[in-house]
Amino acid sequence: MDFLYRIAEEKIREAMERGEFEGLAGKGRPLELDDLAHVPEELRAGYRMLKNAGMVPEEVQLSRDIASLNGLLALCRDEEERRSLGQQLSLKRMRLQALSGSRGWDHLAAHAEYGAKIREKLEGESEQ
Repeated sequence: MDFLYRIAEEKIREAMERGEFEGLAGKGRPLELDDLAHVPEELRAGYRMLKNAGMVPEEVQLSRDIASLNGLLALCRDEEERRSLGQQLSLKRMRLQALSGSRGWDHLAAHAEYGAKIREKLEGESEQ
């Protein structure tokens, strides 16, 4: 192992001398460590590469879309537009639920339903 360590250190030193580490994004800043505890270890490197490339898993994008649609729906006053947003929201929720079921994440759907009931209760109390 000591031999491999010395080879790696030598390669790094040579690259530094050639200036290969100059101008890299994030130079001088700490690494952004992401929490991938929920991702199996063998998939973490792939997830990290996709994230760094600006791509996210479909369920993450769906969750973002759902949050955005909820915000738009809360602000919308036009009935036709509200209906359209509501349909889009329903489709996104169904897709997320289908994804959750196919990946064995059914508990996420139950969690979302629980969250919705809490929100309804809190919103009902704030109106009184």
